[in-house]
Amino acid sequence: MPSMRHSYTVTIPEEPPATAFSFIKPDMRRKNSMSGSMLVSTFVGLLINHAKNSKSAQGLVGLRNLGNTCFMNSILQCLSNTQSLRDYCLHNSHRRDLNNNNRTNTALMEEFAKLIQTMWTSSSSEAVSPSEFKTQIQRYAPRFVGYNQQDAQEFLRFLLDGLHNEVNRVTVRPRGNMEDFDHLPDEEKGKKMWAKYLEREDSKIVDLFVGQLKSSLTCSECGYCSTVFDPFWDLSLPIAKGYGEVSLMDCMRLFTKEDVLDGDEKPTCYRCKARRRCTKKFTVQKFPKILVLHLKRFSEARIRTSKLSTFVNFPMKDLDLREFASDRSSSAVYNLYAVSNHSGTTMGGHYTAYCCNPENGEWYTYNDSRYLLYFPSCSFFPFA
Repeated sequence: MPSMRHSYTVTIPEEPPATAFSFIKPDMRRKNSMSGSMLVSTFVGLLINHAKNSKSAQGLVGLRNLGNTCFMNSILQCLSNTQSLRDYCLHNSHRRDLNNNNRTNTALMEEFAKLIQTMWTSSSSEAVSPSEFKTQIQRYAPRFVGYNQQDAQEFLRFLLDGLHNEVNRVTVRPRGNMEDFDHLPDEEKGKKMWAKYLEREDSKIVDLFVGQLKSSLTCSECGYCSTVFDPFWDLSLPIAKGYGEVSLMDCMRLFTKEDVLDGDEKPTCYRCKARRRCTKKFTVQKFPKILVLHLKRFSEARIRTSKLSTFVNFPMKDLDLREFASDRSSSAVYNLYAVSNHSGTTMGGHYTAYCCNPENGEWYTYNDSRYLLYFPSCSFFPFA
């Protein structure tokens, strides 16, 4: 099986089971003011686990909370345990990309790499302060200025975008001349569109995190099917309401199910040249090495936003997503290696992380400056 890395996001009930958080003391579950929706980011990947004593494992270090920065610490721990990205920083490969680009804005990538290096080479048991990194991420994305609680999934998107921009191998983007690929078969059209994307956006970050989504629109009048191929950094999956427990596969099936566009939503058929009732369906044309899935756990209501408490089961190993591929022969089997988890409500909560150390294969829970060895009790993660 080829080596792959992927990720998806999950949320948990407002009050997690005691068995799932038996290692977290009650006073550690802080309540913070939330400025946005609260999400859980989960990372999936195939990792080679080397047999090493967990006591001597590297990368085991907490991150200081600078003031409601648990969302940031949780994501940083997940990225720190993303083996390919970690090695990119530890081996200073990022410097080659920075130097080749001759860019003036390199501070975010440099501080991120420096933080990862510190986390993996520190011999001290003291927690590491990510203050210098925070200075750079808030310069890139001013929405993270200050100390308000933020959305972890949005933070991840901004961070990856910022890192990509600084190590993009493309120094001069080509002019945006549009080429017509509609006459090509879908498989070839998808490859052409991916190549066009890489002409403008090509980096180690893209190598790891970006995939391609296929959207098919079929006219119910003439049967004409138009296809669009778009890059994606993550997929936002809906959760079926009215159930106490669903699986991640249920969420994927709901995301990819065929939708009917009618009434005010009628699109214009390319062949009919008129607005027609159509069906729309998503499939994954190209799975990324790291797939980020975000579970849409918040429902908008007229009065207030509520958090769905539906449990979402997802396996720790052999998550087979091939049924959602445009080409069913695609390799899309993943193992879980990290979870960014939120506990709480729409009014406040706290982020933690659960990560599989890529050196010894052991799981650890990270709660800001603290970390503990964690023993998953079954083949499915105990909360979602």
